[in-house]
Amino acid sequence: MITLKGKNIYLRALEPEDLEFVHAVENDESIWEVSNTQTPFSKFIIKQYLENAHKDIYEVKQLRLVISNYNDAPLGMIDIFDFDFKNSRAGIGILIKDTDARGKGYGSEALKLLVSYCFTHLGLHQLYCNISEENEVSIKLFKNEGFKQVGLKKDWNYVNNSYKNEYLFQLINN
Repeated sequence: MITLKGKNIYLRALEPEDLEFVHAVENDESIWEVSNTQTPFSKFIIKQYLENAHKDIYEVKQLRLVISNYNDAPLGMIDIFDFDFKNSRAGIGILIKDTDARGKGYGSEALKLLVSYCFTHLGLHQLYCNISEENEVSIKLFKNEGFKQVGLKKDWNYVNNSYKNEYLFQLINN
C-alpha cells in the first residue's frame, strides 16, 4: 500500500526484491563519504537487513524507505535514523542513486513527504541532518525545505587523507 505519495515519486518500504539496488547503493564507493561507510557489504548481509526491515521504528530506531517513481523504478533511499521518541527527534539522510536522476526534484519531493510524515504521523518535534561543508547540493536541498544551519563541526570526518568540516542542520516543528 502506498501511503507516502507525491506528484512524481512515492516512498515505500524496502522489499526483498530491492536486494540488488540496496547492494549497489551500499557498495558504491563514490557515496561512501555521504553514508560514512568504510567497507563493502555482502549480498548476504544486505539480505539479512532486508529480512529485518519490517521491524518497527520504535524498536530499531530507524526507518529506510525507497524513493520510487510511478514506473516502480527505485531512484534512491531516504532514512530516518537515531529516532529518539523521548526527545521527539530524529536524523534524516537522503540519496538519489544515479546521477542522471539527480537535479529533477525527486530528492526535494521525497524530503517534503518524509518531513510531513515525521511531524504528522510520528509526532516529532524536530529533525536534523549532517552535511559535509562541500556538499552544496544537499545544503541547498535542506535549506529549501526550511532546515537551518545550527552548527559547524570542525575536522569532523576523515576522508581521502584529510579532515572535512560538517554542518548540522535542524528543522523544528512549531
